[in-house]
Formats: sequence, C-alpha cells, structure tokens
Amino acid sequence: MSNLPAGTVTFFFTDIEGSTALLGHLGDRYADVLAHYRRLLRETLHAHGGQEVDTQGDAFLAVFARAKDGLWAAVSAQRQILTHQWPGGVAVRCRIGLHTGEPLKTEVGYVGIDVHRAARICSAGHGGQILLSQTTLDLTEEDLAAAKWPLGRPPFLLETTLPGVFAVGDARAGNLKRVAPAVGEGSIAVAFVHQVLRA
Repeated sequence: MSNLPAGTVTFFFTDIEGSTALLGHLGDRYADVLAHYRRLLRETLHAHGGQEVDTQGDAFLAVFARAKDGLWAAVSAQRQILTHQWPGGVAVRCRIGLHTGEPLKTEVGYVGIDVHRAARICSAGHGGQILLSQTTLDLTEEDLAAAKWPLGRPPFLLETTLPGVFAVGDARAGNLKRVAPAVGEGSIAVAFVHQVLRA
C-alpha cells in the first residue's frame, strides 16, 4: 500500500444494487458475475490512473490522485457495466460514489472521515448512478460541463441525471436501509429542490 497517493485524493466507492437478490437467483453462478464485475472495474481503474485499495464482496474501494480521473473512471465504468453481456443474462446495476478529501494514509490503506463520507455517498445512490460530494463536484465542474450536463449549473448532491430529480433513500421493497437514509438525505434534497424552484 506504500504506492498509494497521499495528501488530497478522490475516493471511488462502488456497490452492486440488489446483490443479495442476485446471489439468491444465481447461486454459485454469482461468482462468475462478480469476477466479470471486478475485472471491468480493475481495467477501468488502470486506464484512468486509479488504484485499488480494498474489496469486500461486491463493494470496491479505489483512489485517484485527481478528482477528474475518478469522475471519468466512474462514467466509463457505468457505461461498461450497462453494455456488458453478463453471465446468465442478468442485468447488473452498480452505484458509484466519489468524494475528495485528505485522509491519513497508513500501511494498510486510508483512515479518516473522508473514507466514511465516500462510503455514505455511494450507499445513497441507486444502480446506474454516480454521486459526487460537493468537494468532488467543485473540482470537476468543467469536466461535468464537457459531459453534456444540460444546465448551466452543476448538478446538486443527490440530483440524478435528470435535472431537478433527486434520489433519496432506498425505496426498494424489503430493503431495511430505506427509512433512515431517506430522513437525512431527504432534508438535504429538500434544500436543493427549493434552490431548483427559485431558479
């Protein structure tokens, strides 16, 4: 882990939406899906200058020295995941969260609140979404404009690719995490909705 970047870095967290249900559906064949998923992510990270930090199940943590490299890696990863021919013909949907901060670099990776923020941002998303913290957004505004965001302003935290539409909580049936995140994220999104309505 000594070759990981230090100082200001951008964390790249991923998670497969509905992975437990997918595992239940596929059984042992889920291992093939996971192998394809990890290969796609590793190739994307390498192509954009990212470095793998950790994996747990279908969760993936990587780091970038530059926020814009993390952003383009996320866009590329989502495109590849969407168009990939998955084993068993299943659809795999991944959420990605990006956050930029100055964590403590240790012998085994990173420690600090920025790691936790990146994980929380990822967990707030839905399959197919890329969520950015305000810090990462500030560092990638020009890149987002180049990516054809349709408005003159950058997207707000929790705003989907449809301007004015926010993703809050996890409303999938049977998901135990759906209420608590929605309360905190809902208050954030409401503030942004007011800003959208004033524009």
